Amino acid sequence: MKATYKTKSTGKKVLTHILAVLLSLLLLAAILVFAVWHNELFTLSSIQLLRDRNDAHGDGAVYSMQVHGDYYLDDFIEQGGVSSDSELIDFVTKHLTKGLLKINIADPEIGCSSFTAHTADDDMLFARNYDFSKTNTCLVFTKAKKDRHATISTVDLQFLGIDPENNMNRMIDKIVSLAAPYAPLDGINDAGVSCGIYMTYQGGEKTIPTDQNTEKPDLTSTTLLRLILDYADNVEQAVQIASMYDLHDSAKTSYHYMVADSTGKSAILEWVANTDSTDNDGNARKLVVTYNDADAHIGNFEAESNHQVITNFILQPGYYEGSPADDKKGFDRYICLWDELTQTNGIVADEKAAMNILGIVGRRSWDNDDRNGSTVHSAVYNLTDKSMLWVSNENYNDPTAVFKFDFK
Repeated sequence: MKATYKTKSTGKKVLTHILAVLLSLLLLAAILVFAVWHNELFTLSSIQLLRDRNDAHGDGAVYSMQVHGDYYLDDFIEQGGVSSDSELIDFVTKHLTKGLLKINIADPEIGCSSFTAHTADDDMLFARNYDFSKTNTCLVFTKAKKDRHATISTVDLQFLGIDPENNMNRMIDKIVSLAAPYAPLDGINDAGVSCGIYMTYQGGEKTIPTDQNTEKPDLTSTTLLRLILDYADNVEQAVQIASMYDLHDSAKTSYHYMVADSTGKSAILEWVANTDSTDNDGNARKLVVTYNDADAHIGNFEAESNHQVITNFILQPGYYEGSPADDKKGFDRYICLWDELTQTNGIVADEKAAMNILGIVGRRSWDNDDRNGSTVHSAVYNLTDKSMLWVSNENYNDPTAVFKFDFK
């Protein structure tokens, strides 16, 4: 009996020892995972569903994300940026998922409208419609760090390869969403600078992306917007950032940008060469900046106002030949917005009044000149008090679709 007792006792000790070793290994693995991915884990845990999808109205779901850590933007700049979507995918795959999961980033054809205005209290506003089709969106919040600003931006999750016909329920979708800081469409920073990106359909019958190749470092479409939001204190610094890099438009399309700050200054950034029908060499394009206080050469509306409007065509005079109104994508929305603004000399009562103007050119009721059938989100950024009024899918009168955020 003693021998049996000792054998049983020894077996229990061995089993206890094995379990202790296994628990120690699991604990060590957990510590290592947390050490490597702690920022990413906190970011994933912050994802919230703000508004569920409404398929009958063509509405995708709306999420929010609080980004922890610096999403490796310093490393991105140090390596000289990227010159293509594939290079950006490699970068975010290596840094955000440590090479374990490949993330897809693409830019479908989009149509949008924006304008700047002042409120009756003289607050500076930047208003923007994002036009596309049913898709899930995410409001992305980043924190200030050293010489970088805190930001709020909007991301179309379809750009990251997340299925627009389903909610972001799978863990793999949430992991993919870690790349969201590199795909903003518009946003504001805590210095009161806003920026948006808009398609331009340059190159005549076939859209040609801008593809500069000099000795400068490189940026793709949405990563330029990311740098402006993170680093620009004002419009001039945003222009300086844009001029420091070669631009490589994404997904075989072309884009321009509008940027504004709390002082009332704004600018439209365009990359052009020759006329639309001959602008078929993306490497030949150069940055042209049109400021709100120096745009009389664009037209009468622009000359008589210190505000700006942008849709989906190049503003530079002489760029379009033949029937320019037919060639300019979004020209009808452009004229409509100017008509609304000139009635009050660019002064609107408040953010809600600016949102009402965006509603007029909302794509569900507008006679579209492209394939974009809905306005996915409308945003009015108050650059004076650094806040945002944001509406999902043209649901302007539905309180569950209206969100207000600021940096407080």
